[in-house]
Amino acid sequence: MEDPNFHRAVERSQSLVNKVLNDIPEAHKSCVRSKSLTLQPSSESKNLQYMESSLEIPRAPTLKGLSDEFKLEMCLDRMSEGLQMYQDLLGVLSDRVSTPERLTDLRADITDLLAQVVKMREMARLETGVKYAGSGLASRLTGDYEVQVAAHLILVQLQDFSRDIFRSLRNMAETQPEVQG
Repeated sequence: MEDPNFHRAVERSQSLVNKVLNDIPEAHKSCVRSKSLTLQPSSESKNLQYMESSLEIPRAPTLKGLSDEFKLEMCLDRMSEGLQMYQDLLGVLSDRVSTPERLTDLRADITDLLAQVVKMREMARLETGVKYAGSGLASRLTGDYEVQVAAHLILVQLQDFSRDIFRSLRNMAETQPEVQG
């Protein structure tokens, strides 16, 4: 049986994901000054793979549509883990950029979205999810260039992860997972 409260939580989460996606370009503009680092895909992104690897910027977990192999619990766990990771990474960046306000706002939106994911877990009567241990990124950001590249890479990845979350939430709304009320 579909739970209308769960459905509303999914809708609120979708709204927050849209807010995150709308805030990313402004956050990028506020902390990445290099004109060659844009949110649009380019050949530059291939050149940044070395920097991504050397800075050891973690990747968010993979999200998929709900299925017998990828159940609601696993989906919400991965959303939670990825959102916690981006809270950490944006917190590190906020401490290193000269104008952290947009990153702080973006981090607050992610915190709100994470709270909705936790709420959905509770509605589905799932056990407490995973806790992200931290990236250790701060120790690898040795100069302004590294900070700008890290900010660029993290915001591009967050944009991709947010789109994946939106697709997963849409899938949840369409498949109406059974939630115990």
